Amino acid sequence: MEFDIVGPDAIRDGSATDAYFDRTETTLRHAGRNPRVVAEITADQFPDGDYELLAGVKDAAALLEGHDVDVDAIPSGRLFDGGPVMRIEGDYLEFARLETSLLGFLSHASGVATAALDVRRAAPDSLVLSFGARHVHPSIAAMIERSAVIAGLDGFSHVAAGDVIGREASGTMPHALLICFGRGNQEQAWKAFDEAVEEDVPRVALCDTYSDETDEVLRAAAALGDDLDSVRLDTTGSRRGNFRHIVREVRWTLDAHGREDVDIFVSGGLGPADLRELGDVADGFGVGGYVSNADPVDFALDIVEVDGEPAAKRGKLTGAKAVYRTADGGHHVGLRDRAGPDDGDALLQPLLRDGEIVEDFDFGLDAAVERAARDADLCEYEPPTSA
Repeated sequence: MEFDIVGPDAIRDGSATDAYFDRTETTLRHAGRNPRVVAEITADQFPDGDYELLAGVKDAAALLEGHDVDVDAIPSGRLFDGGPVMRIEGDYLEFARLETSLLGFLSHASGVATAALDVRRAAPDSLVLSFGARHVHPSIAAMIERSAVIAGLDGFSHVAAGDVIGREASGTMPHALLICFGRGNQEQAWKAFDEAVEEDVPRVALCDTYSDETDEVLRAAAALGDDLDSVRLDTTGSRRGNFRHIVREVRWTLDAHGREDVDIFVSGGLGPADLRELGDVADGFGVGGYVSNADPVDFALDIVEVDGEPAAKRGKLTGAKAVYRTADGGHHVGLRDRAGPDDGDALLQPLLRDGEIVEDFDFGLDAAVERAARDADLCEYEPPTSA
């Protein structure tokens, strides 16, 4: 029995495509037509102040590598708002059948990265981890976690994704561990964990499995003593009531018993509004579905130039374009052969030339994180006001 997964070979050879690209390729070859085109990948044509965070460029580059095209792209970790995020120049049949996968790489990753930036900006001073890999197909877990890290999240939970992107996964214990020891035996579970796991793993006790949160927190503090780093509250929504009050009560109780050193980590169905509400009473958050289940960015690929002449379908802006970030954080779109704003930073950078990846294009994860933080400040990015 095989998994329902489209493998990397199918993605690379272009068979992971929409059927009409097969028909298009057949028709153009039959007619002896293969024009040189400029194609652009764009979400919005004009800036409107609704910024999103770009991710997925590394996979897009890997897909286009070896094809006789020149490509310019905005690096991962930059905000965009109108105009192209990628421009491809070459004979159309060189990349036509790659469009489906190319858009998928950029659309999904950018949607996840933007949602992760929402929660990062909602709790800028808190520890925030990505806990959402369980909500998506396991074959894309590394994309989820890379996109979350680009947005500035402090870590993630998925072990295999960490192996792919070169970062170690985080996590301590689930409710299942407590349940395996049985009701009333939470101390046994916490102590067994403390004895079993590596010393560098934080001692974070899950404290809401069977009884009141404040009761389990005090019991965990007594069981683990000074070894206890944090407690985690993952209380089911139906039992939360006023969750902020619960977290404040736990903080008060720990402080009253001389355990100001124990942090409080909160998880379970959280979004930006929750992080804003709890940011002053909790020390860290695990965010799942809000990030991993984010809607993809609605990118489209459009031909804008054919054999050196402007060409575009109705409703699309014709001609090859350039995009700029201005000193005040603005986003400017203009025709490539016209001068840009005097203080504009050109966002589209050379990515491939003649099918080879340009060596100085920065794919580094740390660099992307820095770009995202810098751009978010410059553009004064604000997350949604509702959950």
